[in-house]
Amino acid sequence: MNIKDIKAVYFVGAGGIGMSAIARYFLKKGLVVAGYDKTPSTLTRQLEKEGMLIHYEERVDLIPQACQQKDSCLVIYTPAIPEEHQEMQFFRKNGFEIQKRAQVLGTLTHEHKGLCVAGTHGKTTTSTMCAHIMHQSHIDCNAFLGGISKNYGTNYILSDSDYVVIEADEFDRSFHWLAPYMTVITSTDPDHLDIYGTKEAYLESFRHYTELIQPEGALIIHRGLEMKENLSAGVRRYDYALTEGDFHAEHIRIENGEITFDFISPIESVMNVELGQPIPINIENGIAAMAMAQLAGCTADELRQGMKTYGGVDRRFDFKIKNDRLVFLSDYAHHPKEIYQSAKSIRELYKDRKITAIFQPHLYTRTRDFYKDFADALSQLDEVILTEIYPARELPIEGVTSQLIYDNLKPGVQKQLIRKDDVLQFIEQRDFDVLIILGAGDLDNQVPEITKILNNKL
Repeated sequence: MNIKDIKAVYFVGAGGIGMSAIARYFLKKGLVVAGYDKTPSTLTRQLEKEGMLIHYEERVDLIPQACQQKDSCLVIYTPAIPEEHQEMQFFRKNGFEIQKRAQVLGTLTHEHKGLCVAGTHGKTTTSTMCAHIMHQSHIDCNAFLGGISKNYGTNYILSDSDYVVIEADEFDRSFHWLAPYMTVITSTDPDHLDIYGTKEAYLESFRHYTELIQPEGALIIHRGLEMKENLSAGVRRYDYALTEGDFHAEHIRIENGEITFDFISPIESVMNVELGQPIPINIENGIAAMAMAQLAGCTADELRQGMKTYGGVDRRFDFKIKNDRLVFLSDYAHHPKEIYQSAKSIRELYKDRKITAIFQPHLYTRTRDFYKDFADALSQLDEVILTEIYPARELPIEGVTSQLIYDNLKPGVQKQLIRKDDVLQFIEQRDFDVLIILGAGDLDNQVPEITKILNNKL
């Protein structure tokens, strides 16, 4: 089915951050957009306000009439939806065009010049940075992001530009549907081993992804990754890192909560780049984002202005309270390397203050595979509070609980196990200096109430 022939689009799993960006794309085009999700959320309620028809019961009779016409309705689903889902069975039985979210994004990378960001971690921030730089430049862009940009209050940008910025997700090998014009690869630390099985299969998936880069395109890869790329003739290769590589930073200054550095580039170096979201890990993310934007044609002034005005992403080092008495923030980090970088950054920013983390592990398989790495990463902090594991798409695994992480925290770290339902009471009863909520589960839903409780104490 050609995208131009579509009159209605139905989403099975409408509330995911990536799915909602595509839903907004079709809403902007004036199509009938509807879908199912398991539970209401802030995001689904916002989509409903924007015109999307969403229901929360798995019932075929609730599918709008316009979405029951197989010749004009495209069905988009998330891999997290089980095979036996009633609505999916209906669409399959009746011969509908059914595509994964990644297939739709793949089509868009053939219609536009895709600027894609892949990697185990860092891809949401890097892609959102690149999109902001591009959007405020003379080039502009479309964008489908994995998080809510604080600059735009959405995970989606629509324009008449030839470029589209896309977060390339390796889960379920989704990024194999893409045809990048240029791509950044931030990291390849093994993850999703429930899907890939082995580290070797995970790395091979990234190698295949590099084969999909269009001729005359470019790969911008972090130095020192274990993967080996396989590039077509004509594809340019660049590497980057914090202080070395084709693209890197020099003269890094971290003073009074501000971060400034010089961006060193084989095209044109840019002096005195100021981070709008001054977090140490964002120096490296910014190098990658600026590299791709510069290769796409952004000027030095546009790079400098874009980085200075970048406002961050919801749930990515997201400060809710920040003063001399108390700092409170939320971070989506859920892989050991992400936890490590998050903990390292917050330790650099608050060297002499007591840092408490409340961590909700995400997935039984990830906890089983990496519990020692989680413990090592969290042990950089002064106090670690662990809740039960957020299962997402998984069933429990015998013997796999947050206790595994708890037991491996280093001596000297204050630690406690509590139920997620008791977090608010715990916050009420305690005083904090620096508090961070970590994880990709549903604990973040309590952040507004936690913020209210903490503000009342000030």
